[in-house]
Amino acid sequence: MLLCFGLSWPVSLVKSLRAKSAKSTSLAFMCLILFGYLAGITAKVMTVGASYVFFVYLFNIAMVVANLAVTLHNRHREQRTQVKMPLSPKVRHSA
Repeated sequence: MLLCFGLSWPVSLVKSLRAKSAKSTSLAFMCLILFGYLAGITAKVMTVGASYVFFVYLFNIAMVVANLAVTLHNRHREQRTQVKMPLSPKVRHSA
């Protein structure tokens, strides 16, 4: 599971960077995943110690944090764009 997620996060990061949009991303989901990874690290350190799994968790956390940063950046960019380009006025059709 950790390896599959670990390989998926860089793909998601590249997709977000290319799309320059945050429309299909969920901050709540990424925060929940981040919390899960932190809980997993805590459990591993308390029971087993720092094994190779610890480093997989660290890589995954780094990827989630990078995805969060790109998502927040893209949201900020989208908000700036909306402010600069107001909605066009509605066209009224007469009957």
